[in-house]
Amino acid sequence: MSGGPIALAVIGGSGLYALPGFTPERTIEAATPWGEPSGPIRVGRLCGYSVAFLARHGESHALPPHRVNYRANLHALAEFGPQAVLAINTVGGITTACAPRALVVPDQLIDYTHGRVASYWDGAGEMRHIEFSEPYGARIRNALLDAGSDAGVALVDGACYGATNGPRFETRAEIARMRRDGCDLVGMTGMPEAALARELNLDYACLAPVANWAAGCGDGKEISLEDVFANLAAANAQLPALLATLLARLAGDAAA
Repeated sequence: MSGGPIALAVIGGSGLYALPGFTPERTIEAATPWGEPSGPIRVGRLCGYSVAFLARHGESHALPPHRVNYRANLHALAEFGPQAVLAINTVGGITTACAPRALVVPDQLIDYTHGRVASYWDGAGEMRHIEFSEPYGARIRNALLDAGSDAGVALVDGACYGATNGPRFETRAEIARMRRDGCDLVGMTGMPEAALARELNLDYACLAPVANWAAGCGDGKEISLEDVFANLAAANAQLPALLATLLARLAGDAAA
């Protein structure tokens, strides 16, 4: 697509339907071989850098996680040739380090989803088995962690993201199983998104704002939507400083 190189493509998760400080300049209603993305792609400037933004659930949060067209979303963003893709995935916290309001940069994941289309290979052409032992791109992930340090934004470095099907929350027994499996976080959108990004050779990382304790974790209280929104607002308030520093780092990497 025309319009110059994109420094960063951002996929907004629950509670993030527009980027703070982002000035849209173009709106792209993309069409892909895999159908339509979740909504329009907004292309504009953030801190002087070219950025593309897509709300994963749609800008009115109309799409539940199991109905998101992950293939179309990633394909549409890849057409811009972004230097990196940052996925914002709202999650629940399982382990102590991943408490509500934390911003976590996971390094591993376990896929518990079912019934989702998980690959671009659809029975035509040569099938490719991607290397996925490290599911997130090292370059963008390290740049994100360094940006957090430079901006004074506390990030949790390393966690295992457990991707469930949703849209319901999990039972206590399911979370207990996930804890035994080694999960620190639970979310509903981390897969197949990460695997599809790898199939497209996108440099992709996840930033996970923790909205609540998972069932049976932390204080053990039932999940309150009021608390979820308050925790998300507190976590997302740190995004402008973090993204500004990340974009500067990516620009430095590109110039090196």
